[in-house]
Amino acid sequence: CFRSSLTKPKSEMTPEELAKREEEEFNTGPLSVLTQSVKNNTQVLINCRNNKKLLGRVKAFDRHCNMVLENVKEMWTELPRTGKGKKKVIVKIFLNKRNEIR
Repeated sequence: CFRSSLTKPKSEMTPEELAKREEEEFNTGPLSVLTQSVKNNTQVLINCRNNKKLLGRVKAFDRHCNMVLENVKEMWTELPRTGKGKKKVIVKIFLNKRNEIR
């Protein structure tokens, strides 16, 4: 019985089928936004769980949304004081899937 590579369990796939599936996911699925950002060196805006935002260029990422970002501007608002936005520039960071910056 023939199964499409999209419906076949990963445990039954050959390394070639796994690589092809990952390439399809990175080029057509939600991760295609990050793929295009890497290829075109464009900026992305990431909303983090701590209500901060990161604006930067994606240099690398994986299927778990771990990312290496460069020239990142971290932005947030401190409400109790003036309500004005704050910014911090970071040259290079590693952002993992839980939005923890390392």
